[in-house]
Amino acid sequence: MIKELLKHAKSSLKYTLITPCLVALEVIIDVMIPYITQALIDNGISQGNMRYVGIASVILLAFAAMAMILGVLSGWSATKGSTGFAKNLMDDMYANIQNFSFANIDKFSTSSLITRLTTDIMNVRQSYQMVSRLATRCPIMLIASIIMAFTVSPKIALIYLGVAPVLAIGLILIIRFAFPLFEKVFKSYDKMNKVVRENVKGVRVVKSFNSQGKEIDKFEDTSGEIYKNYSRAERLLALNTPLMQFCIYTCMLLISWLCSKSIVNGTLGVGALTSLMSYTMSILMSLMMFSMVFVLITISRASAERIVEVLKEEPSIVNPENPIYNVENGDIEFKNVGFSYVGDSNKECMKNINLSIKRGEMIGILGGTGSGKTTLVSLLPRLYDATSGEVIVGGHNVKEYDIKSLRDSVSVVLQKNVLFSGTLRDNMKWGNPDVTDEQIAEALEIASATDFVCGFPNGYDYHIEQGGANLSGGQRQRLCIARALIKDPKILILDDSTSAVDTATDRKIKQGLRETKASTTKLIIAQRISSVQDADKIIVIDNGKINGIGTHDELMATNTIYQEVYQSQVKGGDDNDNN
Repeated sequence: MIKELLKHAKSSLKYTLITPCLVALEVIIDVMIPYITQALIDNGISQGNMRYVGIASVILLAFAAMAMILGVLSGWSATKGSTGFAKNLMDDMYANIQNFSFANIDKFSTSSLITRLTTDIMNVRQSYQMVSRLATRCPIMLIASIIMAFTVSPKIALIYLGVAPVLAIGLILIIRFAFPLFEKVFKSYDKMNKVVRENVKGVRVVKSFNSQGKEIDKFEDTSGEIYKNYSRAERLLALNTPLMQFCIYTCMLLISWLCSKSIVNGTLGVGALTSLMSYTMSILMSLMMFSMVFVLITISRASAERIVEVLKEEPSIVNPENPIYNVENGDIEFKNVGFSYVGDSNKECMKNINLSIKRGEMIGILGGTGSGKTTLVSLLPRLYDATSGEVIVGGHNVKEYDIKSLRDSVSVVLQKNVLFSGTLRDNMKWGNPDVTDEQIAEALEIASATDFVCGFPNGYDYHIEQGGANLSGGQRQRLCIARALIKDPKILILDDSTSAVDTATDRKIKQGLRETKASTTKLIIAQRISSVQDADKIIVIDNGKINGIGTHDELMATNTIYQEVYQSQVKGGDDNDNN
């Protein structure tokens, strides 16, 4: 895990290397100060040698100033290194997420990925900053202080060796019981982010159903779970302070008792007692800082594991070794295609799909909820990969194409219409970064969006709020269709993307597609038969299988499912009136 994380610290490596060097120099100076103080007291003050006192005082001031400067510099370099490390982690995680297939994203969930990109990285950054300083300072200070203490009085310094095991055992037990609680906390953060995301995104639904109280309760349950686990973990970690204080005061009492006897006997000077007290504090403060490092590592370990999990996740859809970069046309063929969301051929939700579509055809796809309509078309741009069989576009298996080239040739307007905050023109540029106003106007005309866009105060510079919140559902759908058309794709997929427009506008859009995009293969998923009945062919899907293929008239004569849907949509109203 650590090896994987350190791969992403390369750009901040110089600061990471400078920090320990500065800290080491600072510690060496700090360790020398008590020794100089001992000499000042025993050889200067006790002897009444004021010249010695003056020289020693100047040296002490110089050492203190150097220690302060080195401390400031080490803090600055540690901050630069840790923030650079966090930035690299964010960039690399985000870049890897962009390469994830839908299957990879389904594995982690959106809310979990957001938590890992924010809270988890901040935890690791703080630990990285502290560890880069303390991991150097603590061992050097500990070893140097013990050596200097033995130099002053080997017999008294043995006290440290007796206290250290007690402290070490206590810290190990605290960490062992605290870490599982922090793992639970971060999983709870994922749940809380999911609740917040759903609530904010669906705020209109929440308010229309007057369910604010229910959502508050849901949030309080999740935050309460975090509070409970975090409190338990912090209570365990809080034992660290009394444990450290017990060890410090025990050492100080024992040293004071032994040193007082030695001073009375004349075998030890007052300066030696002062320096031993200073080294006692240095040794035990080093141990305390060690405990702080362990606490930070305990908190951040769970976060680090979650970050590494994302960094090491291999996208399930990757480019072949020698990809094809040109999709010649929109011919489509499915050969014995099966698909499973879990990648298990024994659990396929689509089976034995055999289908042939010629370029330029307009194909309607009809079926009940969960029948596999969206899954079928998602295999064309490789949003998912078929578990078995072959999906062929333009004469080649889609797995043979360069992913970017394939997706540039296939435009998809999904069920959930997503517009991004920015101008209308910015949103259209998602289809083509170099799009002209004339191309935008043409796409808007085909999508029957010209009328309402002309009414915008700033035209193409009209600001669209996040998710298109300042537009109606039908307007969002038509702008998404226009954005897809700007790509000038070989294959256009409209996944129930005209459900929010009236029948006349729907018919106008289909007519525009026929007249202006004759060479583009058009796949139209719809719930309304009126949206697909003029298609060249209509595919009826039921339970992941093709139940029928034909024109409207042919299916009306031969296909039971199609007949039932037609009767419910077209004749149902008349029957109810007659009743």
